[in-house]
Amino acid sequence: MMQQVQDLTALRQTLTALERRGTAKAPRIGAVLPFGIDAIDRHLPEGGLRLGGLHELADTGPALEYATAAGLMVAGILARLDGPVLWAAERTDLFAPALAHAGLDLDRVLFVEAPRAVLLAMEEGLRHGGFAGIVGEVRRLDAIGSRRLQLAAESAGVTAFALRRSRNSRDPALADPIAAVTRWRIARLPSGPPAPQAPWVRGLAPALWQLDLIRCRGADPASWTVEACDATGRLRLAADVADRPVAATPKQRRGLRLAG
Repeated sequence: MMQQVQDLTALRQTLTALERRGTAKAPRIGAVLPFGIDAIDRHLPEGGLRLGGLHELADTGPALEYATAAGLMVAGILARLDGPVLWAAERTDLFAPALAHAGLDLDRVLFVEAPRAVLLAMEEGLRHGGFAGIVGEVRRLDAIGSRRLQLAAESAGVTAFALRRSRNSRDPALADPIAAVTRWRIARLPSGPPAPQAPWVRGLAPALWQLDLIRCRGADPASWTVEACDATGRLRLAADVADRPVAATPKQRRGLRLAG
């Protein structure tokens, strides 16, 4: 069952206990985790998601406040890495069984409730260095705070994920530049019929996402339609879309440059 701590003092004590039990792992500096989707892996400059860095993810539209798709994508990524996971948030509204549905074993998750101190909890976890990944649900993330997380992630060889949550679906802060290796936006799409012979029955097929890469060091913005993470944490390219990313328009490129 998912372990929970409620303040930074308890977190430090827990991290010390983990170190004594020898759970710390060697840094994975320079490692990459492929998505297993050729169209995405070929587009990313290193052939997958770079580990040992900071990545930002957010839902689009009204779902931004809840970070449900973004959280499931992170859970799917972490499901394919070995080791414990630190998950920090301001409030305890995480639906833990959903993480398990995306392949992340709840016994691996240390949940930290840290009102107004999520970034500090993330830094503490990165300094510990014994995690497969550090996740923080944040409303605000500026250039300075993100730079601290990026440097700490690189130093520890631990991957950090910033899940953006805001009550304003058009929050201008989402366009502020930050020091993340990649920035992703995820929109839920209507799922198709479960079988060609029953096209009138919708909503039972795998959930679909529009996965937008809005910034990546060494790669252009791109977009793919994918099936949501399965029970092993893997995405699949939707069967009825072209096997290539959608190029951004010149107007979109100008806006994306402003977004950092």
